[in-house]
Amino acid sequence: KEGGNGNISRIINMMKIAVTTLLIASASAFAPAPASKLTTSLQVSEVELGVTEPLGVYDPLGWLATQPESFERRRAVERKHGRIAMAAVVGNIVHNNHIVFDGYLSPSNDLKFSDVPTGIDGYKAIPTAGVAQILAFFALVELAWMPASKYDGDYGVGWCGKNIADPEEKARKLNVELNNGRAAMLGIIGNMVGECITGQTMYEQYAGNHISPFGDGQGVF
Repeated sequence: KEGGNGNISRIINMMKIAVTTLLIASASAFAPAPASKLTTSLQVSEVELGVTEPLGVYDPLGWLATQPESFERRRAVERKHGRIAMAAVVGNIVHNNHIVFDGYLSPSNDLKFSDVPTGIDGYKAIPTAGVAQILAFFALVELAWMPASKYDGDYGVGWCGKNIADPEEKARKLNVELNNGRAAMLGIIGNMVGECITGQTMYEQYAGNHISPFGDGQGVF
């Protein structure tokens, strides 16, 4: 038990060091940008959203000044990718802990939900017709339900079905969404890269105590 607690403490310390190093290394890229007031139907300044103090607006290439007309589209892309990544991270954690639907994914192929392996290779177990249905649903979302051309990201559903009237509270929740989306994008790509490098799914890595690539006694990975 003591050994397990020690391993957890070392992992936490390494994570803190890694985060601190990344923040220091990237701090120079955070520079104040022109006080643009690009707004959306959400009635908040898009430029001010997602700004993490005291670092300021992240615009190392100066695009806010040189390509202001492209900012709205890039923010829309960031927001949508963040939402997708958050769903991906949650789904990945749930599936890697073997929490699945009961019953059959494809009765005609005698394929149960529990038969789909965890990790990146899981999609290979889905029948072609199933993949086609998923792609068709994506197309419906992108073209009709939540069209990519709607840059403000407001699809009329509110926050958990509720409309937030207080502009300060709305801005705070939108900030949370953007920053959580950014973390999720890093998280899901990190999980996929880790799986490709180690050949182990998330579950296999933490079940085998391979959370830390440097301290589990099994080599580098």
